[in-house]
Amino acid sequence: MTDTHTPAPPSALFVCVHNAGRSQMAAGFLRTLSGGAVEVRSAGSMPADRINPVAVDAMAEVGVDITAEQPKVLTTEAVQASDVVITMGCGDACPIFPGKRYEDWQLDDPAGQGLDAVRPIRDEIERRVRDLLASLGVEPVAR
Repeated sequence: MTDTHTPAPPSALFVCVHNAGRSQMAAGFLRTLSGGAVEVRSAGSMPADRINPVAVDAMAEVGVDITAEQPKVLTTEAVQASDVVITMGCGDACPIFPGKRYEDWQLDDPAGQGLDAVRPIRDEIERRVRDLLASLGVEPVAR
């Protein structure tokens, strides 16, 4: 029996092609800044073998550890289970379901970039994740 007084936490899915950079950084920020108040998923339409090491380094600089994450394949179930689906250049690969909230974040791809080029992408992702938290009514925890 479900307690009707405790709504399920909001959930967000970050999708990019390789699930190795942008979507992993966004998921790391959302996990950290929400303090567990938001269910976080990330996936790729064509997942890479591993996370972009420069993205890992860029996140480590701001105290967010994404070293344990692995690129995951995008599934219909992940989209259906999420309240907000944020795409980052996955084009038509992301299935669209009625009633879902979709956002498309136009961000440079950190693949093949050095740390100096990835830092501004990381900072823009953090800014957008903070805006997302506000739209979900979740107060960010300090980091």
